[in-house]
Amino acid sequence: MFETFQEWYENRHEYAKDWKARTGGKVMGYFCTYVPEEILYAADILPVRIMGSHEAEDVTEPHIFKMFCPFCRDCLAQGLEGRYDYLDGIMIAQSCLHIRQAFTSWRIHIPVDYTYYIPFPHGVQNRAVYNYLTGELEKLKKSIEDWTGKTLTDEDLDRGIEIMNTNRRLMKQVYETRKADSPPLTGLEAMHTVVSSQMTDKRDHSSALEGVLKELPSRNLDRETGVRLMIVGSEDDDTEFVEMTESLGSTIVVDEHCTGTRYFWNEVEPQENRLAALAQRYIDRPRCPSKDWPDLTRIQHILDLAKEYNVQGALVIQQKFCDPHELDIPAVRQALEAKGIATYFLEFDVTVPIGQFKTRVEAFLEEYLLEDALF
Repeated sequence: MFETFQEWYENRHEYAKDWKARTGGKVMGYFCTYVPEEILYAADILPVRIMGSHEAEDVTEPHIFKMFCPFCRDCLAQGLEGRYDYLDGIMIAQSCLHIRQAFTSWRIHIPVDYTYYIPFPHGVQNRAVYNYLTGELEKLKKSIEDWTGKTLTDEDLDRGIEIMNTNRRLMKQVYETRKADSPPLTGLEAMHTVVSSQMTDKRDHSSALEGVLKELPSRNLDRETGVRLMIVGSEDDDTEFVEMTESLGSTIVVDEHCTGTRYFWNEVEPQENRLAALAQRYIDRPRCPSKDWPDLTRIQHILDLAKEYNVQGALVIQQKFCDPHELDIPAVRQALEAKGIATYFLEFDVTVPIGQFKTRVEAFLEEYLLEDALF
């Protein structure tokens, strides 16, 4: 049932190349989920999130500091090694310093036809940001029109919005099933599903989701749910780690990071000004910690998810040197533990020491969670 999503995830480049050959359309690589894909779909452009491979590399040293997070170095390495040679353009919405450096180095050193930097505000709790971002999206729309030679009408934008909203709606329906005492899908299957949505045509992905949703109600996994876990923190698509964690008598039932729920959680609400509607959606979405200040609004969101999904423990993860998440983690752990949810911190690198992490996660489950279940 979930094999299609795994295949898309593992063969992302082949999918994009095939899509390009089949449609004759342009493919846009993007570095941050604050990029409004709706405008790209309105222009018949395929958005593909640039992600790493979890393989050791030695090509980014001249371009990016070693003290920058492994995710941004892994992403840049994929470009330098030619794995994204099919891209017609690259984009970023202002994000953390580290991923911005990956974008800048890519733009300078890797040939690509089109580049665009959206100065997305960090101070999203300032009311003025809605008008400001609407103006910036108008500039982006004009730039895309100039590049493609196509004028984007309100009807085009409505189509792009509906493509994205439909996929978000279906993804939330899949995630709703994970609230069950015995979820009909594993955390690994959920990860393949949501990450593959960031690198495939949403129309293909939504069609596959509709098929899955018809079968999920009658699906029973041949495994015990065990301890209900949540993943919180930095970008994470380390499927080997998730598979290992769920082999230890647990199920990851929900997540809060930009390769999971934070990507699809809220929809674009209709407005007469379509770009204003987009600005509101991206400003009000569950926030990256680089933008979630001075009030830490995502903590309540994390607590709400933990309650809704009956979470017993949380793995709080941080990409090494990820400053925004590093600053948030103490408050996040304190808030979860105050609600009786045990937490465990793990620092991720380009490759994960699975053996060492297995020992640590197993000890966490036994010491903090499985013993509690006996009393």
